[in-house]
Amino acid sequence: MARIPDEELKKAFSELHDKLIDTKHKLKLLDLQIDILRRSKQRAELTQIEMRTLPAKTKTFETVGRMFLSQDVDTIKTDLKKRMKMADEKIKTLESNKSYLQQSLKESENNIREMVQRRQQEAN
Repeated sequence: MARIPDEELKKAFSELHDKLIDTKHKLKLLDLQIDILRRSKQRAELTQIEMRTLPAKTKTFETVGRMFLSQDVDTIKTDLKKRMKMADEKIKTLESNKSYLQQSLKESENNIREMVQRRQQEAN
């Protein structure tokens, strides 16, 4: 009968370990997404700074896939502001998801520690 708790313990430990690995993977993905959004926002900010020096009647083009569309300076500035605002909102959402996953990771680690300690206590 001693083997049944061992098998249950192994199964639970395996599930917690899988959850731990999955959570770490998701955290890495979130960090990557946040980094990409920050770079995109920084690129938009730098473009906006350069656009300030242009006269209002300057002929400007915006890339859309493989095409270039002729846009006035004000339209491009407005689009850049929208991009920065959307990037900020997405970063905020991703960071809240990241904090939730970090809490989940800590809980999983604590559960694994508790299981190991319980097993050691039962062995003694």
